[in-house]
Amino acid sequence: MAFSSIKPQRSLVEEVCARIASEIRDHSSGGDGWLPPERDLALKLGVSRPVVREATKRLELQGLLEVKHGVGTKVVDKLHKPLNGSLALLIPDDKERLRQLIQVRFMLEPENARLAAENATPAQICRLRAALQELAETQDFETAVEADMAFHRELAAASGNQIANLLLHSLSELIQTSLQHGYSRTSTDNAVRQHAAVLNAIEKRDPTAAAKAMREHLITAETDLALPKAKKAA
Repeated sequence: MAFSSIKPQRSLVEEVCARIASEIRDHSSGGDGWLPPERDLALKLGVSRPVVREATKRLELQGLLEVKHGVGTKVVDKLHKPLNGSLALLIPDDKERLRQLIQVRFMLEPENARLAAENATPAQICRLRAALQELAETQDFETAVEADMAFHRELAAASGNQIANLLLHSLSELIQTSLQHGYSRTSTDNAVRQHAAVLNAIEKRDPTAAAKAMREHLITAETDLALPKAKKAA
């Protein structure tokens, strides 16, 4: 006699979280971004207000909602925040965080570039070109960092892979720190030239060339950081 395992059902709070998240996805392009008042939402979902309250708290921790007391609950795009807040606790040494970051970027961003060459829409290519142009024209340190970061964000979005896009956004604060560190030692010249090589490959729909160009860009970025070698464990 064969028995299959019993899968536990989700709790009522988890069901409400899933329902709210589904509604947000289905109506992402419409509405004003505010959820109905707690009382109305409880009535619509057929649950108690404490259940709604707990569900919105969980979704706020996950970066999908922002609860403004006395005002209401607003949909936000901060799904990357939980990871950003954990990195400093996990790796307290600043230089070690940057060292491990560049390793992860080597794993992630050449593939983002390869996928972008296959999947980028004309509108996404235009946004990549605009970020490149801003980086090429700026003489301001902070604007250069923002333009550089914008290019990498747009590239992740153009990959068409939502998980890769979220991972890049999750690392965005640390990547910006890395860019600030690099630009404190060098100019934007290499970044402009190498971003252009990545974009050129994407426009030609050449995935191999796009990945290669991004990898070369990251090699330069790693050199610009000039981080000391990692200490070997005793």
